[in-house]
Amino acid sequence: LVCPAKGEKFFAGGSVSRIRRLPPHLAWCSIDWDQLCLLHLLGSGGFGSVYKATYHGVTVAVKQVKRCSKNHLASQQSFWAELNVARLGHNNVVRIVAASACTPASQNSLGTIIMEYVGNCTLHHVIYGTGYLTGKKKDGLKCDHGFLSTAQAVSYSCDIVAGLMFLHSQLIVHLDLKPANVFITEHNVCKVGDFGCSQKLEDTESSGLQLCHQGGTYTHRAPELLKGEKITTQG
Repeated sequence: LVCPAKGEKFFAGGSVSRIRRLPPHLAWCSIDWDQLCLLHLLGSGGFGSVYKATYHGVTVAVKQVKRCSKNHLASQQSFWAELNVARLGHNNVVRIVAASACTPASQNSLGTIIMEYVGNCTLHHVIYGTGYLTGKKKDGLKCDHGFLSTAQAVSYSCDIVAGLMFLHSQLIVHLDLKPANVFITEHNVCKVGDFGCSQKLEDTESSGLQLCHQGGTYTHRAPELLKGEKITTQG
């Protein structure tokens, strides 16, 4: 595996196994670009793209928030909202490894976020598409057609509730919770991810502002938000 020179973006071929754990001294608010190797694209959305990559020899996911010429402010808000969960750790929340708003000149990116790699299978795949997890495929998890048992549904629900309770204890509200934003690991554990619409309530309270949230997916929006009511951590 060849790592890129500083300031360069590089895609390597082939699969990469987990070599070692990330050094504990690494600061989350900076990226060691020499040790970041993008492998291939996992998916893309309105505000950016997610790649499978390695960082210090460990398999990770990398989100690059693109510079959106039509709505630059929305792109900025999405990037900083993702960092609401920086420095937090919970078994049911996708962990941020490192992030930086300073990107190499060769990248047309507003910012880069390195996250733990949790695979590419979501609860959306399980519910609406390809059933539940039965094994592995070449790159990540394999979601085969099958019946989602009551026991498995309860287990997934408990994982999601545990993740949300932790986030709410930190005064963080997700605001875009839906099956597509709940990832299922190879150990069949659900992790809440994609915090591009999240808010930290203490920020709005300290500023004296009550933000009107219009982001997220309309069909999955909480009833109080549809009514234009105050954002809270209450269920």
